[in-house]
Amino acid sequence: MADQYAQSGEDDRPTGTPAIRWDEPPEGPVLVLLDQTRLPAEEVELVCTDAPALVEAIRSLAVRGAPLLGIAGAYGVALAAARGFDVDAAAESLAGARPTAVNLGVGVRRAQSAYRAELARSGDVEQAAAAALSAARALHKEDAEASARMAERGLALLDELLSGGGHRILTHCNTGALVSGGEGTAFAVALSAHRAGRLRRLWVDETRPLLQGARLTAYEAARNGMAYSLLTDNAAGSLFAAGEVDAVLIGADRIAADGSVANKVGSYPLAVLARYHHVPFIVVAPLTTVDPATPDGASIEVEQRPGFEVTEVVAPQVPVAGAEAGGGIPVAPLGTQAYNPAFDVTPPELVTAIVTEEGVVSPVTAEALAELCARARSVT
Repeated sequence: MADQYAQSGEDDRPTGTPAIRWDEPPEGPVLVLLDQTRLPAEEVELVCTDAPALVEAIRSLAVRGAPLLGIAGAYGVALAAARGFDVDAAAESLAGARPTAVNLGVGVRRAQSAYRAELARSGDVEQAAAAALSAARALHKEDAEASARMAERGLALLDELLSGGGHRILTHCNTGALVSGGEGTAFAVALSAHRAGRLRRLWVDETRPLLQGARLTAYEAARNGMAYSLLTDNAAGSLFAAGEVDAVLIGADRIAADGSVANKVGSYPLAVLARYHHVPFIVVAPLTTVDPATPDGASIEVEQRPGFEVTEVVAPQVPVAGAEAGGGIPVAPLGTQAYNPAFDVTPPELVTAIVTEEGVVSPVTAEALAELCARARSVT
């Protein structure tokens, strides 16, 4: 079994290239992204000078993950404003770049609203651009703070549900610092358990077809000295059957009003396995991921990705001659049709708890979720 043993449990937080940052070189403001398509082979920064470049980065998954998409969307609006482009057009293109991730639209609207409000007040486009940037920076800071609170609440829930410590956690896709202004969502909970000496094993699903678990979560786990093991997605069942999973922790790209959770495809089968094996299935996400305007899981638009992501394999930093569509190594006959949804939807009855920065919802019901959101709004 492929294995990575833990290093010391000391609070040794690695400093690396940030997933996103605003920069202002002499030639004008830019948004700088850590290109996640190049990980783990190399850390390469991608510089966006306008909204179309950022839209392409979002669609290609150079920048990804629900909370970070919200931050990127807000900065994208600020970038368009600062460089004198059409802000409303930029906002529209950014908000539609990935339809399932609700945080993206939330971030875009927040910066756009700040821009419009200041423009209406002062009539000064430079002040309006500064207002949009201020809104983006505020969202960035708030997400970092939310990440820390989710980690604290999530670890407390694990300790409540699981006796004796030594938690063995299974996770899917990537939910760490690469998707957040802080240390992430579900991964941040596992990281807190590691630092507290209560993580026995982090099981990392590869997350096919684009391997966000293998390329990104394993990368973050290794950098943090966590005890982790990588498995193919279809090996999860045997892991449950062997009694090796104490809890499942995942993130979310959209949570409907009834508590249905859209997350990276492969999450729903884990929920079914967890229910059968009596293992807690926990979703960790900021409140910005909850979408009251989406009534239920059936109303969530699930993004369909290109078929070549399934029919080809692309290795980071390895130039190969492949099919024109994706430039990868073909693993299926030419002309093969592929079914490639980016997400699936888990119904609320399979979710043990939803952990947010403002509280934990368990059992997961529309009423409990609405109450939490209302309470958070009143505090704000």
